[in-house]
Amino acid sequence: MSPGVETTDILIVGAGLSGVGAACQLRHECPDKSVIVLEARDTIGGTWDLFRYPGIRSDSDMFTLGYRFRPWTDPKAIADGPSILRYIHDAAQEFDVDKLIRLNHRVVNANWDSITARWTVEVHRTDTDELVTVSCSFLYICTGYYRYDEGFSPKFPGVEQYERRHGPVIHPQHWPEDLDYRGKRVVVIGSGATAVTLVPTLAESAAHVTMLQRSPTYVASRPASDAIADRLREWLPQTLAYAIVRWKNALQGIATFNLSRRRPELMKRMLRKAAVKQLPEGYAVDTHFAPSYNPWDQRMCLVPDGDLFTAIRDGRASVATDRIDTFTESGIRLQSGAELEADIVISATGLNLLAIGGMRLEVDGRTVDLSKTVSYKGMMLSGVPNFAWTIGYTNASWTLKADLVAEYVCRLLKHMDENGYAAVTPDATGATAVNPFLDLASGYVKRSLAELPKQGDQAPWRLHQNYVKDVRLLRRGPIDDGVVFTPAVSVTDDRARSIA
Repeated sequence: MSPGVETTDILIVGAGLSGVGAACQLRHECPDKSVIVLEARDTIGGTWDLFRYPGIRSDSDMFTLGYRFRPWTDPKAIADGPSILRYIHDAAQEFDVDKLIRLNHRVVNANWDSITARWTVEVHRTDTDELVTVSCSFLYICTGYYRYDEGFSPKFPGVEQYERRHGPVIHPQHWPEDLDYRGKRVVVIGSGATAVTLVPTLAESAAHVTMLQRSPTYVASRPASDAIADRLREWLPQTLAYAIVRWKNALQGIATFNLSRRRPELMKRMLRKAAVKQLPEGYAVDTHFAPSYNPWDQRMCLVPDGDLFTAIRDGRASVATDRIDTFTESGIRLQSGAELEADIVISATGLNLLAIGGMRLEVDGRTVDLSKTVSYKGMMLSGVPNFAWTIGYTNASWTLKADLVAEYVCRLLKHMDENGYAAVTPDATGATAVNPFLDLASGYVKRSLAELPKQGDQAPWRLHQNYVKDVRLLRRGPIDDGVVFTPAVSVTDDRARSIA
């Protein structure tokens, strides 16, 4: 190994919810393995540290968003961002993962060498502006698939004249700490999870908040606390109560998703009935809360205790479903001719996707084109050895899948050690790559699908969006289906021949 190159068995990229969870599981299940965690930012926490907009919270219950191995003990089932960030920090400290993390380390390039059966990873230290190299036998990407340095911001006509008078249009991803919205007229552009979180929170002190949406989104109300969880915590040990509620909520989510796909008209009626019940009498529910697509064609928005509906019912917030004609000096003129006066405009228009943290991936010097690969069990890539990528569920809690991926990686590493294997490579020979990587019609997905891996038509090349099926596949299924293992002795022989 070259002088100055740091070596490790496992290199995890990303120290957010997924990366910290993966490192915790590796520490527990594979204590003999050395682990380094690289984080591009100057602190851990990922999404839950980066996003600072008012009201930031989970859009899944914390019994499924929390780690399987560490119970969520807070009484809030739908938790605020700071509480989730504390949970991540506490887990990192409990498992001594905080000592493994290198901050301000952004991975630029990773090259697999078949002769040595190792990855050579080039890293940019953003604090010192130097390049460092790390060598590892297994590369584990936990960066998610969002681009966190830049959100999606459409080019709005006339926005310059508005900004000359009022200042910049704000993206929630870069929320100004000193923004004072008290007593102000606020327009939030968007209808996704960020918008439905912001609107009721801002409405607590703003003069009025308008959610301006081009088209509606399905919005479902859910209790902020879990009554069954609260009761079980009184009767049962914390770990057992947590496991029961975690399974209960996971199964409820699967049932809701399956009903949405199999009986979409029934689910539409149920969601409409619930919205009508919580909104003012005579409210235009079919205009503002009845999308043209079926439930779960795009991710459904969750509002705790119906807070968005409450803000509308109390007159503190409103919804405008229309298209923007142009910004004006005082606000926004809509294509219908209506005008929304605004002291502050927030563009909650979504995020951009960024696969594997934006790094360049190479195998024996050849660049890997992700769009030409096939996803193996939703976590590895065809033709790429000793590599895993955590992608959570789009129809349920991210962490349900992230935990399973970490469990599988631990199983895989143990299997390789027990059998003397140096490398494992998914082999998609015979697999038909016919399906997109993400099964959602959301704009952020459509904009980037061409850059992502494909899926096959059956397991293990088909990504399930079903926790029960994935438990069977990843926790209990075969470890050697669809992959090629390279014995360590073959690597040793290849290395000897290369030296000779």
